[in-house]
Parts: sequence; C-alpha cells; structure tokens
Amino acid sequence: MNIDFSNQVVLVTGSGRGIGFAIAEKFAEANATVILCDYNDDALSGAVAKFKERNFLFDALACDVTNGEQVDALINDIVGKFGALHVLINNAGITRDTLLLRMKEEQWDAVLTTNLKGIFLTTRAAAKQFIKQRYGKIINISSVVGLTGNAGQGNYAASKAGVIGFSKSVAKELAVRNVTVNVIAPGFIETPMTAGLSPEVQAEFLKRIPLNRAGMPQDVAGAALFLASPLADYITGQVIVVDGGMVM
Repeated sequence: MNIDFSNQVVLVTGSGRGIGFAIAEKFAEANATVILCDYNDDALSGAVAKFKERNFLFDALACDVTNGEQVDALINDIVGKFGALHVLINNAGITRDTLLLRMKEEQWDAVLTTNLKGIFLTTRAAAKQFIKQRYGKIINISSVVGLTGNAGQGNYAASKAGVIGFSKSVAKELAVRNVTVNVIAPGFIETPMTAGLSPEVQAEFLKRIPLNRAGMPQDVAGAALFLASPLADYITGQVIVVDGGMVM
C-alpha cells in the first residue's frame, strides 16, 4: 500500500540533519507539504538545498523550540500560510553526556530544556490547532535510553523517559478530539550525533544488537510515516522501539 500525504502539512523539528532530515524527506517523498524546522541556520540551509534539488513541496522556518514565543509564532505562521497542520513530529534534541559526579547543572538544564520542555511547548501550541480541526498526529522521538538508562547519560535518559510519560498523558487528554500521540524510541542509529561516540562505545552498542548492525535514519523515518498514516489511526499512547532488537 502506497501511503500518500498529499494536501497534508507535516512539521518536523530538528530536521536540518540526521533522523529529523530523514523523516522530513520520507514525508516529502509521500507528497506531504513538509515544514523544515531547525535552530541551526547552516543545517537548515543544507536541508533546504537538498529539498529544492528534488522539487519537494516544503517551507523552512527557523525556531528555537525552547522559546515559547518562537514556538507559538511557528505554529501560527504555518496555519496562517497553509490553513492547517496535520502532523507534528518532535525530533529536536541534544546530548551533553558525562558521568553524574562530573555533570554540571548547565549540562542537565540544557538537555532537559531542549529535549523535554521543547516537546511540551511545540505540542501545546500544535494541540490548539488539532483540537480546533478535530484531527492531528503527534509523534515524539524518544530513545531506548529512556527505557533502559545508560551510564554517562543521566540527563539524556531522564529527558527521553520524560518524553514517554508526557506523551502517554497527552494521548489520554487529546484522544477524545481524534488526536493521536505516539513515541518512537530509536536505538543505535547512524547519525552525526552517534558518530561522535568513541569506537569502543560504538562497538559495545553493536554487540547488544541482535540484527548485528546499526540502524539508519530511514528506519526511524519509516516508523514515523506509519504512525502518521491512516494505518495507525487506532494506535495512541504507544512506544514503538526501532533498535534492531537491542531492547526486548
């Protein structure tokens, strides 16, 4: 079955590169009007150039998801220009990895603010439109680390576990308005973020994956496309783990 998103507007935060870009590209290939969104101007410009090369339907808007005023303006701009928003994919996230006793408050605050508060702000802003139109799909990108924890990632794991709890709560609130909220928890995916891990850490991850390989951003993008499609209309409040079997 070909999944077609013609006439649907899809916002992907953190879509300048990595998983976010792969998700945005997957929806564009399915004929969606994609809103590229990133706080990094260089990353956003690179994504725009690639979308132009392929003649995708899209717009690009810079936004710091930790800033409530910017987030509200983002959603208002999208609805004002396109008349609706159908899918929100919260992908923007950062890491500041270090062991607990070395972790500074700034490292904790930065990760929780971007990874958790950012999702709260974008979801709250988009929910107003979804409730009004009585339709919407929200997909939040968490991590298997939010399910298992990981040494040296206390701040990241806390933020990603928070995403899961937040998503389940909002799913219960919005279901009556025909709005679904689901989570994707990727495992070890080849991205610029994971490329920064040491060879030893990468090798340790691979040993724990039954499929014996790292995932690709497109693997996560496929799960997002499914959850946003009519095939998943009766799925909400769930966590889809995309990790090659690392967490069972």
